[in-house]
Amino acid sequence: MCQDKEQIVTVINVYCPRADPEKPERKQFKLQFYKLLQCRAEALLKDGSNVIVLGDVNTSHRQIDHCDPSDIEDFGANPGRKWLNGFLHGSRQEEKIEEEEEEESEVTSTEPVNSGKFVDTFRYFHPTRTNAFTCWSTLTGARQTNYGTRIDYIFADSQFVKEQFVAADIMPEVEGSDHCPVWGQLSCSLLPSSKPPPLCTRYLPEFAGKQQKLSRFFVKVDQKSIQSEPRDALPGSQEEEESRENLNPVGALQGFGKKRLLTSDAAVPKGKKTKMVKSSSKPQGSVLSFFKPKLTNAVRSTEAPEQSEVTSSQNSPKTPTTSKEVSLVTSRVPEDTELCTSSTTEESETQMNRKHLTSQPSVGNSHSNKKGASLVFWKSILHGPPPPPSCKVHGEPCVLRTVKKEGPNMGKQFFVCCRPQGHASNPEARCNFFMWVEKGK
Repeated sequence: MCQDKEQIVTVINVYCPRADPEKPERKQFKLQFYKLLQCRAEALLKDGSNVIVLGDVNTSHRQIDHCDPSDIEDFGANPGRKWLNGFLHGSRQEEKIEEEEEEESEVTSTEPVNSGKFVDTFRYFHPTRTNAFTCWSTLTGARQTNYGTRIDYIFADSQFVKEQFVAADIMPEVEGSDHCPVWGQLSCSLLPSSKPPPLCTRYLPEFAGKQQKLSRFFVKVDQKSIQSEPRDALPGSQEEEESRENLNPVGALQGFGKKRLLTSDAAVPKGKKTKMVKSSSKPQGSVLSFFKPKLTNAVRSTEAPEQSEVTSSQNSPKTPTTSKEVSLVTSRVPEDTELCTSSTTEESETQMNRKHLTSQPSVGNSHSNKKGASLVFWKSILHGPPPPPSCKVHGEPCVLRTVKKEGPNMGKQFFVCCRPQGHASNPEARCNFFMWVEKGK
C-alpha cells in the first residue's frame, strides 16, 4: 500500500552459483544463471510489478566491496562484475567512484557501466563506506580481521528505491555463519497477495503436490488422508524399484526387513552353534597386564576361596614356600589384584617369619617401581608430535595444516602462522611464515 494505492511487488530470494576455479564449466553455468535471473526480473518489471532481488550473489561488485582487490589480477575484467555493471543502475557519485577505480587499475572497458534497471540499496544509502563486508572465510578466521567481501545484496528497481526505500544496511555484528544478514526498510505497508505469482516456485512441476506451506511442519497430518489422496506420476528418470519404494514406503520397509532376516539366517551355516559371549561384571584391570607374561599358576586374588588355597598351600609341609617365592608371586600378578595379593602375602609373611626369620621387601616400593616402569614403557610407545616452530614475525607457535587440494602435494602437512588471515598492512593479521613438515617427523 503506497500512498493509498495498491502496487504489486515481487521478491526474488536467490542463491547464485559459485564459480569453482578448478571447474571451468561452473563459470559458464554461473553466467547463464545471471542472465536468466536478469531476464526474469526485467520481465516482471516490464509486466508492471516492482521487483526486489535479494540474496547471495557470489560476486563482489566494485573494489570498495573487496578486502584486497589489488591481489586479484584484472579485477574489473571478471565476467560476474561485468554482468553486475549491466544489471545495476548507479548514482552519479557511484559512477564517479567507479571511474576513479578504473583509472587506478588502468582498465578500459567498452561494457556499459551501471546502465541497468536495478539499484544496489546499500550503496544507494552508503556510497563511500569502506570495509563493509558480508562474507568471511571461516577456514582462515578472516572475520576477526574483517578480511572479507560484500557479496550479499538487496537489489530493487530504481523507481521503487527512490519512492519507498527508507534505509538499507548490513549487520556484521550478527554471528553464527560465514555470512552476515543484510536488511532494507520500506516506507509503505505490505499487504498479502490473494495468490502467489504465476512463476512462483510452488507451481514448478517438481514441487507440485508436495510441501505447500511451512505450517505443514507444525500440524499433525492424518496419514490415512494422505494415502487416500491421488498421487502424481513420479519423474521418468527414477527407476522402477525406487518408484515402488516412494509409492509404498511402509511396504518397502517391511520387505526390506524380510530380506535382511533371510540374509542373516542364510549367513549362519547349518549344524554350527553360535558362540555366546558371557558378560563379566569383574573389572578388566590394567592395560599393562596384557603386556606381561602369563603365569601357569597365577594367583586369582579376587575370590576368597582362592586366597585360602594360596595360604594353605604356603603352610603345607609338602610344599614349603620361602619368602623369595612369595615376593616373586606378588610382583608378577596384575596391578588390579595387588591389594588382595599383598594381604595374602602379609599373612604368609607372619607365618614364614616364625620359621625362617627373614624379612620381606615392602609392597610400597614395588608399586612405585612398577609405576615408573609403566610410565617409561608408555612414553616409549606413544611419543607425541614434536613441538611446532614459532613464526618469525610474532614469535608464536605455528599451527599445522594439511594440503587437501588435488595435486603433487596432496596430503602433505605444513606449518603457518596461527593468527587469522588479514591484509598485509595489518600487524595483527597472519604473517607469511610457511614451513613444510619433514618426512618421518
